[in-house]
Amino acid sequence: MIECRCAVLRDVDAPYTVETVTLAAPGPGEVLVRIVGAGMCHTDQIARAGVLGPTFLPAILGHEGSGVVAEIGPGVTTLAPGDHVVLSFDSCGSCAECHAGTPVHCGAFERHNLAGGTGVATDAAGAPLTSRWFGQSSFGEYAIASERNAVKVDADVPLELLGPLGCGIQTGAGVVLNTLRLAPGRSIAVFGTGAVGMAAVLAAKLSGASEIIAVDIRRSRREFAVEMGATRAVDGTADDVSAQVGKVDVSFDTTGNPVAMSTAIDVLRRPGRCVLVGAGFEPLTVFPPTLAGKTITYVYEGDAVPHVFIPQLIRLWKQGVFPFDRLITEYPLDRINSAESDVSRGTVVKPVLVMR
Repeated sequence: MIECRCAVLRDVDAPYTVETVTLAAPGPGEVLVRIVGAGMCHTDQIARAGVLGPTFLPAILGHEGSGVVAEIGPGVTTLAPGDHVVLSFDSCGSCAECHAGTPVHCGAFERHNLAGGTGVATDAAGAPLTSRWFGQSSFGEYAIASERNAVKVDADVPLELLGPLGCGIQTGAGVVLNTLRLAPGRSIAVFGTGAVGMAAVLAAKLSGASEIIAVDIRRSRREFAVEMGATRAVDGTADDVSAQVGKVDVSFDTTGNPVAMSTAIDVLRRPGRCVLVGAGFEPLTVFPPTLAGKTITYVYEGDAVPHVFIPQLIRLWKQGVFPFDRLITEYPLDRINSAESDVSRGTVVKPVLVMR
């Protein structure tokens, strides 16, 4: 067991509290990771929506951790203490999809990532905390992860930058590179330019897209998207967003907003493909004839195999063609509530909690 400081969310309307918690020793197939950095993702906000059940809170959230393996549990063979790792989504490792090498389609994806789970962490009073959020719960100085969702990375890369590669950056870049396989000369419209959308812009530029249109309600985000590679930007609050965007080969919605999703479908030329990833709670209503020649799909985690894709993104960053580090603003763990407020207000793109 180990005592460490973690950020705990105890109520949907309350701020995080940084507390001393006790983590169990890693079990079979598990590793204890000393967290160096942990990205804050929009999906963490789901815990505040009250849709995960009355027993989910109190919880340690965080699912974009990066750090150093401190201890390994029985049966772990691919990792050793001292290894640098990025923590990504978890999977069962035993279903047909996992055996086929597509863990993102794991039949138990929701149970392993969104259910949380207990048995790993207790608070100062000995009460259990939800502590396996996305198989990691990395808003703290240490986290228990599985060998499956811990991706070994080169030790010469700044670990505090790498956490967002485990989810948000992986999702945005993966949609462009893995799902859409955007070819040079094609056009794309990206709706919502938070971390996921901005990663898509970076990947689209890398892919040689002829036109990259960023749609966002915030001027600062639109301007930053152009700086990062978008060929132009459109105000998402305008009355004629569809007309301003024009027709594109593919579209990508990160917002989960029904109006934005409908517009993302409308701007497709035929044939065209729209990818949705936003964790919204409102239904999308589509008039069937508008889908003629068009395809819509919802994607988890950029259709990525993290052990392959995360090292690929790091190589691209080293080559200077995927500067995701420019999206990051660092905060100490004690300022987690400021980080949450800033990303909610749109003043930062990707906050990362650093454990110094």
